[in-house]
Amino acid sequence: MAALAPLPPLPAQFKSIQHHLRTAQEHDKRDPVVAYYCRLYAMQTGMKIDSKTPECRKFLSKLMDQLEALKKQLGDNEAVTQEIVGCAHLENYALKMFLYADNEDRAGRFHKNMIKSFYTASLLIDVITVFGELTDENVKHRKYARWKATYIHNCLKNGETPQAGPVGIEEDNDVEESEDVGATSLPTQPPQPSSSAYDPSNLAPGSYSGIQIPPGAHAPANTPAEVPHSTGVTSNTAQPSPQTGPVIDSDLYTASQGDIRLTPEDFARAQKYCKYAGSALQYEDVGTAVQNLQKALRLLTTGRE
Repeated sequence: MAALAPLPPLPAQFKSIQHHLRTAQEHDKRDPVVAYYCRLYAMQTGMKIDSKTPECRKFLSKLMDQLEALKKQLGDNEAVTQEIVGCAHLENYALKMFLYADNEDRAGRFHKNMIKSFYTASLLIDVITVFGELTDENVKHRKYARWKATYIHNCLKNGETPQAGPVGIEEDNDVEESEDVGATSLPTQPPQPSSSAYDPSNLAPGSYSGIQIPPGAHAPANTPAEVPHSTGVTSNTAQPSPQTGPVIDSDLYTASQGDIRLTPEDFARAQKYCKYAGSALQYEDVGTAVQNLQKALRLLTTGRE
């Protein structure tokens, strides 16, 4: 991939997008599609902040040049030419980052890469807004990931031991002001989860203090069920828990589409529920798979979630 022309110094008005641009640079070779959409988000956000002052106009003009160059280089990539493919690509990447960090957190392995993975996941969920309004699940993931990055970073900085797993969220923390978090280097590839250390089915309802993430919902499609960690820490293999038979919603059998008119957004949401169901099946989580398939069926047959 050809190198892009450098940007001028970032105007002070654009401080809120500096980490999104840094993430773009980090992904130029690693994943150009992610890099493209990070810049597109920065461009759209920058235009809303200030498109009139000379320094901002100059910066946005150079950023537009980068976007045009990237679009030419990725002209045959469906993730750039088709929005629904691009949205799925970006969401899948962000969720892999989230799942890796969440897995490390629950196993009590606190390090800079897991902090950066939490934070990068939250930034990439910001970027998903270029495709439209975020789902409730993505909003919850972003809030939890950004808070977790702040909490663990501050604990390590102060010589304290973070509490592993879900803990109460403190709203007054602002991770975006932390340069240390934003500057931490990412792993070479988007981390993959290890099923031996991560069991989303063990989550208690409400254990995120209002941030309820359904078991398996943040396990991205096509994620390998087990990938060894490079940390050198060997975790005990979790024994599969007995599974009870899922309860099928009888309303789904009798629902009639009738005059229901589905929008493109409805179809996109139904596709996501099916993707979450596929992810849950990789963890042999039948209950979560059925739950997400029921959501897709309910949406398609009633027009409501």
